[in-house]
Amino acid sequence: MALNFGKVGVLMGGASSEREISLKSGEAVYRALADSDIDVTSIDIKTDNIQDSTRLLRSAKLNCAFVALHGRFGEDGQVQSILEKLKIPYTGSGVAASKLAMDKIASRAIFKTYGLYVPQSLVIGRSSYSRSWKYLHNLGMPLVIKPATQGSSIGLSIIHDRKDLDQALKQAFVFDRKVIAEKYIAGRELTVGILGDYALPVIEIIPKKRFFDFQAKYQPGMTRYIVPAKLDLKLAKKVKEAALLSHLLLGCSGFSRVDIILSTDNLPYILEVNTIPGLTEISLLPKAAKSVGIEFNQLCLRLIELAYEKKKV
Repeated sequence: MALNFGKVGVLMGGASSEREISLKSGEAVYRALADSDIDVTSIDIKTDNIQDSTRLLRSAKLNCAFVALHGRFGEDGQVQSILEKLKIPYTGSGVAASKLAMDKIASRAIFKTYGLYVPQSLVIGRSSYSRSWKYLHNLGMPLVIKPATQGSSIGLSIIHDRKDLDQALKQAFVFDRKVIAEKYIAGRELTVGILGDYALPVIEIIPKKRFFDFQAKYQPGMTRYIVPAKLDLKLAKKVKEAALLSHLLLGCSGFSRVDIILSTDNLPYILEVNTIPGLTEISLLPKAAKSVGIEFNQLCLRLIELAYEKKKV
């Protein structure tokens, strides 16, 4: 099968706040494909200019694109739209699903409509937050403050006192025009990787810090991972079903990673669906895949197979 993939371009970098993380994912994928004797090239996307990126991708003469771009332009449907126009098969979700998953406000509305648990929250705009306090007060404390369309916990704060709200909002508004203030859900941090139409084993995330922030995610030794999570079979099934339903409701395909808080009364609250999760060998989706015997090289090859299968549909 590998010989039939043609020329594969690993798209990495980007111009978003997650550029450095994307470069690490892309480099890991590139090495894995090269080790598997795939005709592979790395493509560093350095701008979110559509015309420039279109010219770059057209000139690469790819048979398939492996999208390892995190954040804006890579995860929000923009690069997928370019690839569609160039008729290049690509890994992961399509344009509409990518855009929807990136927008936590829109995706959570869908989850709620279909009976999934989501944290009670309020959407705040740059010019309206001073008028929002009376509604925020109803959410109680602690509050989670985060940009509406960012990943990797960038711009996220947990606050316990009203006096910290302005600073938390100011930090979140650096990254987005809209911010979500949500009721803090006490419980266990879980994540579920989706591969094809299959939910991989649940992972429990136990950060040394109070919550799984940017530092806890990317600094070695700051977080412990339990794969699979220590849940009874019935509860693990419930969590995996909620994760897979989230993935399907947004129209995602290929793969994703669904972040969940399991409340103290064992209700799975969906936080977000990541359509292009971290893709280094020690990232969460590869950890889950490895726990069922899928090594990183195999995972990368499988994602390309799924890209070609999607193109045929």
